[in-house]
Amino acid sequence: MDRRRLLTLLAAGTAATLLGGGEAHGDPSPLDSGSGAAGLVPLGLVPGNAIPPLAPRTAIGPGTISALSGAGNNIALTIDDGASAETVGAFIEFARRTGVRLTFFVTAYYPSWSIHRDALRPLVDSGQIQLGNHTWDHPDLTKLSAGAVADQLERTKTFLRNNFGTDGAPYYRPPFGYHNAAVDRVAADSGYVVPTMWYGNLNDTLTVINEDMLLTAARQWFRAQSIVIGHANRPTVTHIFDQLNDIIRERNLATVTLNDVLVLT
Repeated sequence: MDRRRLLTLLAAGTAATLLGGGEAHGDPSPLDSGSGAAGLVPLGLVPGNAIPPLAPRTAIGPGTISALSGAGNNIALTIDDGASAETVGAFIEFARRTGVRLTFFVTAYYPSWSIHRDALRPLVDSGQIQLGNHTWDHPDLTKLSAGAVADQLERTKTFLRNNFGTDGAPYYRPPFGYHNAAVDRVAADSGYVVPTMWYGNLNDTLTVINEDMLLTAARQWFRAQSIVIGHANRPTVTHIFDQLNDIIRERNLATVTLNDVLVLT
């Protein structure tokens, strides 16, 4: 068992002891999902965001993914870029406050990741937030030479390892979703064998956005087994965190990282 999953297991066990005297009591919580999510909610977490079950994870091979495999009521919220330090910080606080589990796809050029390193690192270490590679400065990889593609991924790989103790492998997200076989071969040489796309978009990169637009997108795409993409580039989304969490709870969804539910074989 890897260190992050061990820490998550220990956290779940501690919470169960504190909340139930070491045992689960009574009928299953109505928040339990068909995937077997734990009925006990760790202290400090909002119901609906309990630590997800640790096993079994779905085995996947190298190749592109755009949704979570297998059955369940899970949702993977994946947040890209990080152009706004304010927004990155707000996502971190949202996760800390509610227990929501997130995957950040880091564009390491942005100072946000260094600014918030000390706040983010404990959540990465615990497994509540996962990091993936979103290149150094967000170019269209299909227009670059093989050497330039490798440089984009390797620079971010080094940054992630030096600052957060993980390199994000095997998951990478190509900027704009643009990739091809040549790009994927180079990425695989760096350990990134799972190009990670999405099936659901908060539409927060449009030229003009507002809170109602983002909520409409969330209501459309917050579905079981979806990988949903958002961005930490503008603070508009930070104004509706509680409403987003309400949608998750109303639909009996469990937020998960990719590592929570998938394992590369």
